[in-house]
Amino acid sequence: MLIIFEGDTHMPRPVKCRRIELQPDVELFKPRGIPATMLEEVVLSFEELEAVRLKDLEGLDQAAAAIRMDVSRPTFQRILHSSRIKISDALVNGKAIRIEGGNYAVIGDICRCRMCGHRWKNGKTIFCPACAGRDIERCASKQRGCSFDAQEHTQD
Repeated sequence: MLIIFEGDTHMPRPVKCRRIELQPDVELFKPRGIPATMLEEVVLSFEELEAVRLKDLEGLDQAAAAIRMDVSRPTFQRILHSSRIKISDALVNGKAIRIEGGNYAVIGDICRCRMCGHRWKNGKTIFCPACAGRDIERCASKQRGCSFDAQEHTQD
């Protein structure tokens, strides 16, 4: 039995910001000898590329890769599956692959101490310069489509 409530305005959950560790310098791959203007394109999001990089290039298992991207394992699996379909389509059917868009934050060299909240640049330190705490997280230095404010991730 399906019960529908009048005035039900359930909105889907917003997409969680996915963490990526780098953005590629190249944004378009295409078959050689064919002008890009003559090719169909497959668009691969930055988080889809990151999933392929973590799983296939770094050889991480899905659980470890999901942790690195700050998503659940099922979400990682969906992102990876989507990216592999797109890449296969491009390779088999001679399409260009454009890398753009998505809902992501690039993890950079901005750190935050979980003990005192202090923020600073330089992701190589192993302790907080303000309180000497060792519970440190790397924060996003660039984001697209995420709900948090970029100002939150700058040094005080």
